[in-house]
Amino acid sequence: MTPRVDVDAYFERIGYRGLRSASVDTLAEIHLRHAQTIPFENLNPFLRWPVRLDLQSLQQKLVRDKRGGYCFEHNLLLSHVLRELGFQVRGLAAMVRWNVPEDTLTARGHMLLLLDLGDRPYVADVGFGGLTLTAPLRLEVDVEQSTPHEPFRVIGSGDGFVMQAKIAGAWKSLYRFDLQEQFPVDYEVTNWYLSNHPSSHFVTGLIAARPDRDRRYALRGNELVVHHMGGNTDRRLLASTEALRGALETTFGLTLPDGPELQAALKRVVTRAA
Repeated sequence: MTPRVDVDAYFERIGYRGLRSASVDTLAEIHLRHAQTIPFENLNPFLRWPVRLDLQSLQQKLVRDKRGGYCFEHNLLLSHVLRELGFQVRGLAAMVRWNVPEDTLTARGHMLLLLDLGDRPYVADVGFGGLTLTAPLRLEVDVEQSTPHEPFRVIGSGDGFVMQAKIAGAWKSLYRFDLQEQFPVDYEVTNWYLSNHPSSHFVTGLIAARPDRDRRYALRGNELVVHHMGGNTDRRLLASTEALRGALETTFGLTLPDGPELQAALKRVVTRAA
């Protein structure tokens, strides 16, 4: 018997009390609450723990254990919920272009969702780290679209599209994608590589991110960065394992796993940065 997503538990996790209709308004509210509540984080690959993408594991980790995850975990969980509500959802894949030289080719290492709402398609993505979308976007090219945070747009690029965000008045590319549908096996292969390859940045360093109402939080190693919307950026080094643990628990809202592996890993982060 195919397991079904526990929508009630998911809505309790993100604090959603609204309608359960397959509408743009429902999608927008769920998208925002998910992004603000369930953080982007890579503790499992950083601790050399497996990242499992089956529904039971996703619900246990992101919902019941109050952890976060990276793109595959976030967007797969969201896709299960949206399908249960009656949305038509397809999984897509993207090549990350953020902080990548123009002449560098990247693999399809990111996941996003395409939704058919009848009159027009929308893109949803609650798993892009420090620039995670906080609203779904209409799949319309060259149209600036507002979100609760930065403006975004989708531009045409050959036979595909590029997602961009306006940062300090300039458009920056996040990733390139097309409309070829992806399946669980596609994500499993890429997920295994990103969570196991010794040079993967998800394996080599600690990462966390979460948007709040008027700011974005980002953690790389032991540097905590706070980007205020339309304002300044604050940076602070977390010089102890206690400070690092405190930020993960409070700023990012994580319920941290027990065990000596985490304490040892946090100590390595602080020691490496000293």
